[in-house]
Amino acid sequence: MTVVKSVLHPHTLDEWLDYIGHQHTAEIVMGLDRVRLVWLRMVSVINASGNTPAPINIIVGGTNGKGSTGAMLEAILDIAGFKTGFLSSPHLLRYNERVRLCRQDASDELLIASFVAVEAARVTPELIPLTYFEYSTLSALWIFAQQNVDVAILEVGLGGRLDAVNIIDADVSIVVSVDLDHQQYLGDTREKIGLEKAHIYRPGCAAIFADNNPPASLVEYAKSIGARLTLLGRDYRYQRMDNQWQFIGNIEGRDVAQHSLPIPALRGAYQLKNASGVLAVLAALHRKLPVSLGHIKRGLLEVEWPGRMQVLPGRPSVVLDVAHNPHAARALEDALGTMGFYENTYAVFGMLKDKDIDAVIETIKGRIDFWFIAGLVSERGASASLLADKLNAHGLYGKYLAFTRITEAYAAARERAGENDRILVFGSFYTVADVLSLVKPR
Repeated sequence: MTVVKSVLHPHTLDEWLDYIGHQHTAEIVMGLDRVRLVWLRMVSVINASGNTPAPINIIVGGTNGKGSTGAMLEAILDIAGFKTGFLSSPHLLRYNERVRLCRQDASDELLIASFVAVEAARVTPELIPLTYFEYSTLSALWIFAQQNVDVAILEVGLGGRLDAVNIIDADVSIVVSVDLDHQQYLGDTREKIGLEKAHIYRPGCAAIFADNNPPASLVEYAKSIGARLTLLGRDYRYQRMDNQWQFIGNIEGRDVAQHSLPIPALRGAYQLKNASGVLAVLAALHRKLPVSLGHIKRGLLEVEWPGRMQVLPGRPSVVLDVAHNPHAARALEDALGTMGFYENTYAVFGMLKDKDIDAVIETIKGRIDFWFIAGLVSERGASASLLADKLNAHGLYGKYLAFTRITEAYAAARERAGENDRILVFGSFYTVADVLSLVKPR
């Protein structure tokens, strides 16, 4: 096992984040042995203190829609009176966003205490290197145990089978969607990716698939382990009717029908699909986590999740969306078409170079009149010159301007746009975060 030198504990949250980012030579390491061993050490300490890990766990996986699904679950269950913990990633403005308690970001002090606990477990009796995400996952699990949450909502970071979150056995797991992304880690087909994501399912437990056309590999894996698989279109469905919608299904052998549901506060027609998956999860857990129709309605109306078809107040209309793969771009393209008429749509665009930039551009270019492009601060960020080459290859010569930073691109778009125009900021979490940092104080 690799040995990493330990140092004196950092003091501030920023110092801790810098520290944990340097404890493994790789940003992403697929595998559970190291993180599981550290968690077992932590559990022994937690149990000795009189606390136990959260009694009910919901694991949320999928290519896109994980965060929105988790946020809706969090809102409904919090309103129903349950103490919730929610782990998500990545964050937009502050690391604290990744760990939430009862819809509030974790404090610096609580996060620091959790990192101290992780560090103590990983250095004794032998030193175990952890990645940034592994630290984050263990930190959140410790916080949820210390705070005695009723339910932990755990968003998978990458895939499922070898993701750090998968050290936890879920009471119910939901795969929100399966499409192409992270192919270098998960495989180059939906079948391969679906099998990776299906590994969050557990024998004898409720397993939800909340998208159309389930990969055969996912269905076969669920069957092979004896998971109780519930499928959109087979076991439940949703239907929109003017300004409301309904959910109908048979979940875990129980007929469920919920009518006159409000359209979720999160924009985009695809959010109805995500919301129906949420209701399938809640129906599967109705004995352990009973919620009323009133709780569901309030939760759908009150849910907030920044950077997903988020429209800023004022004119011109400014839309923020973290869409960064073809599947998300298709959903974004469709959602833009439902927003009404705008004289021009200007894109502020930045992506990571290891994403399918060509497919994203091809999918959404019909909605955009002019592009303002820039590189990202991340080492993985595509340069403005690379984005320009991509736009040229898609026949968009003369329809873009290039900038060094996203904030400069956004300023130029604001200057160009009239009050009847629309500015779309998209392509990466980094892209949206840079613009949010301008309009929302930290």
